[in-house]
Amino acid sequence: MQPDDKEPQQAAERPDARDPAAPEPASGALLEPPEEAVARLEAQLAELKDRHLRLAAEYENFRRRTTKERAELWARAQADLLHRLVDALDDLARFAHIDPSQTDAKTIHDGVDMVERKFWKELEAIGVTRVDQVGGPFDPNLHEAVTTGPADHPAKDHTVGAVLQPGYQLGGALIRPARVVVLTWQGERSRDGDETPPSPDGETG
Repeated sequence: MQPDDKEPQQAAERPDARDPAAPEPASGALLEPPEEAVARLEAQLAELKDRHLRLAAEYENFRRRTTKERAELWARAQADLLHRLVDALDDLARFAHIDPSQTDAKTIHDGVDMVERKFWKELEAIGVTRVDQVGGPFDPNLHEAVTTGPADHPAKDHTVGAVLQPGYQLGGALIRPARVVVLTWQGERSRDGDETPPSPDGETG
């Protein structure tokens, strides 16, 4: 009896027949139902929103705390400065209310000088310095030029000839610029009144 050659062909045509070379379907790979995916994403969104609100609240608390600490620090600094100056202010008040008819000028002068030295002792202790040097180069970062004056030598060109109002610095930061007179070299005048311009090397010819 010969084997039926139609059996393999019929087996291949069956709907449930599977190619041996085809990959096996992944076990447990189930698609997430849409309603479950929506619920999961909504939960994640709520968690992120809650985290954002917490961070925003923490930042606002930090900002308020630092603002309060800065204000308290500034108030303590002002109180410390006043504490340093009250003794000098008391001395100044005493000299402001003396009877000039019963006090000689030297006593008043010495008293005011003492008060000034007291003030400067405390101001220098906190880093205050005065800008009032005459003869140095004009510096627009420290000086305010009010007017100019003639220099009597080329080396004094663009230098401070006089301080009309001193300036002040605190810890290297300019509080008020010094108001100064700036000297400018314009050359020497000859005997007949003509002005001789300066030579390039700063000497007149």
